[in-house]
Amino acid sequence: MSQAAKDKPPRSFEAALAELESIVQGMESGKLSLEDSLAAYQRGVVLLKHCQGALADAEQKIQVLEAGELRDLSGSPE
Repeated sequence: MSQAAKDKPPRSFEAALAELESIVQGMESGKLSLEDSLAAYQRGVVLLKHCQGALADAEQKIQVLEAGELRDLSGSPE
């Protein structure tokens, strides 16, 4: 994996997750050298942090929506 690829931020949550899954498959195959495994692990950590941040942001947005915008649409009183 080139240095540019390691430093490149993911395009989206989905892209990061797909790349992370690919890294895991590559590492599980046992065909990577030690150096490549370490580089893949390092990239995986970056991708994992990106995914965790994206999920945390989404959770925060949902909480804001639930607190002020979402209402019971069934029509029955609480």
